Amino acid sequence: MFSKRYFILYVLFIGLSSIYAQTPLLQKEADYYTINKVPIPEGIVLEGGGLAFDESGKLAVCTRRGEIWTIANPASSNPTFVRFAQGLHEPLGLAYKDGEYYCTQRAELTRIADKNGDGKADSFRKVYGWPLVGNYHEYSYGPLILPNGNMMVTLNLGWIGRGASLSKWRGWMLEITPEGEMSPVAVGMRSPAGFGANAEGDIFYTENQGDWVGSGRMTHIEKGDFVGHPEGLKWSGEPDSPVKLTMADISDTLGYSLYSYKEKHPAVKPPSVWFPHTLMGISTSDVLLIDHDKFGPFQGQLLVGDQGHSKIMRVVQEKVDGVYQGACLPFRKGFSSGVLRLAWGPDQSLYVGQTNRGWASTGKERYALERLNFTGKIPFEIQNINIQPDGFLLTFTEPVDKTVAGDVSSYSISDFTYLYRHNYGSPVVDLEKRGIQKIEVAADGLSARLYVEGLRLGYVYEIKAEGVQNSAGKPLVHPLAYYTLNRIPAGEKMDMSEHADHANADGVNTDIVSPKRITKMPASWTDGPEESVELNAKAGMLFDKNLITVKAGSKVKLTFNNPDDMIHNLLIVKPGTANRIGQEAVALGLEGQEKGFIPDSEDVMYHTTLLTPNSNDVIYFEAPTEPGDYQYVCTFPGHAASMRGILRVE
Repeated sequence: MFSKRYFILYVLFIGLSSIYAQTPLLQKEADYYTINKVPIPEGIVLEGGGLAFDESGKLAVCTRRGEIWTIANPASSNPTFVRFAQGLHEPLGLAYKDGEYYCTQRAELTRIADKNGDGKADSFRKVYGWPLVGNYHEYSYGPLILPNGNMMVTLNLGWIGRGASLSKWRGWMLEITPEGEMSPVAVGMRSPAGFGANAEGDIFYTENQGDWVGSGRMTHIEKGDFVGHPEGLKWSGEPDSPVKLTMADISDTLGYSLYSYKEKHPAVKPPSVWFPHTLMGISTSDVLLIDHDKFGPFQGQLLVGDQGHSKIMRVVQEKVDGVYQGACLPFRKGFSSGVLRLAWGPDQSLYVGQTNRGWASTGKERYALERLNFTGKIPFEIQNINIQPDGFLLTFTEPVDKTVAGDVSSYSISDFTYLYRHNYGSPVVDLEKRGIQKIEVAADGLSARLYVEGLRLGYVYEIKAEGVQNSAGKPLVHPLAYYTLNRIPAGEKMDMSEHADHANADGVNTDIVSPKRITKMPASWTDGPEESVELNAKAGMLFDKNLITVKAGSKVKLTFNNPDDMIHNLLIVKPGTANRIGQEAVALGLEGQEKGFIPDSEDVMYHTTLLTPNSNDVIYFEAPTEPGDYQYVCTFPGHAASMRGILRVE
């Protein structure tokens, strides 16, 4: 499931695991959720690749060694183990329905049953199969059984120094009927070990850092999606493919994030949640909905395992303008091995199947099966995070100390993104600290609304609430969250009249004098401009139009309005130079504001001045005589990655 790269991290993580076990954080976590081992008889190597309960409460576990074990009374001190099946090919998924098990092996989805009632499998029927070339990295996962009875499976890419689709449909999610009819659903996956449905029935899959994958992430899957890794597009030309992109359509992005690359190819599906590498985990695994109220104050949220860090994370999501986004938060560390599979038991405790075979993990044991139990004590946590038109609303599980929670110094917020490229992983890029201008704490003390200056679409927000305390003076168990921002909702913003200087423009040169900024119509334009174009800045560091078309050599009047609460400019630059011009603008340093963050470059063709909030600028220019896709971009620091568009000259 994971590359050999993780062996390099083995010594570090194993060394840290003994430290983690003694930290106050783990002790705090254990006050609310206890980890209890299911005793495994000697001689049974229970490397859990899949977990499934039957209607009697018996737990079945498939292992990477090709066995299925059934466990009667798994919550007791003396459970009964029976080897139900053996000889399977590294199964990494198991489901149960109507008296039969459905197991995903490397090369097929198999239906397994005990027909004679002796407690052991005697019927193995292939539901659907797919080819293999024998690469060690060709793992297969699932199935997830849908309400209509169909099943979803995912197929891992092979590894040849990079992810490779060496056999048909590798890198895809497939839907398979009980009768064995297959239809491909989505492509662009690298190592899709975990996937599951939320309360609305929408499907999400988790991905691990690797080539073309800057960090771990969760993505909402719909039919026809391309989620980032181009290798699976090798099969997009098949007659039943719902995806039209080809491998040739995707290239290294020279500074794009996956979110901004969507502007180039609308078929690209950015993730709903990023899991920052090493900060939240290194190898995301199973996805499980908290579908009951017996596991604390988090019903309706998702749990996500992490194999390398031997832990479980919590995910809260929301849908804004039809697009999912949300946050990941720490939940529970300290499992004995690498967390791979999650399943609810009949008593609504959480069963956790684990292995570190070949992949390493902070948990020292080679394998384990453990139960996570809620003690009944409510932890003081950030229960939910919701985006606002001008910041974030944090909801807490207990009332806060209003004075402390209303103090700006109790929080810190930064944002960053990752590069979309063929390289293995990505560093954090374009990291900036965001200012919190105002906080409103609810009358009941259960929420705090934070006005955050300069929200950027496509960025990950690190939200720290380390100073927040409950009414009894206790700090949050986990004061950290990472929110992925894909959409900013419309709606009423906070009253900032008492903070009128939040967009202070001191030192900003709002009247840049330059031959590339002509603010009066040339006298030679006796018939006026031939084309009039209007652009507006909008929240999230975006232009309201991604494409403008003009005729080659035409006389153009361009009006740029800034109704946003941030400073912006607009530069029209030669094709393919927006990334470099944006970097050169940042490099101006202390001279930037005086120069309007406009680099002295021949690639800058025309530009506006710097526009403070609620101002505008009008410029006149003649369109290039050579047709092509020129670019327009805002070069105020931190904006160029997302605030850009195409000036198409025809």
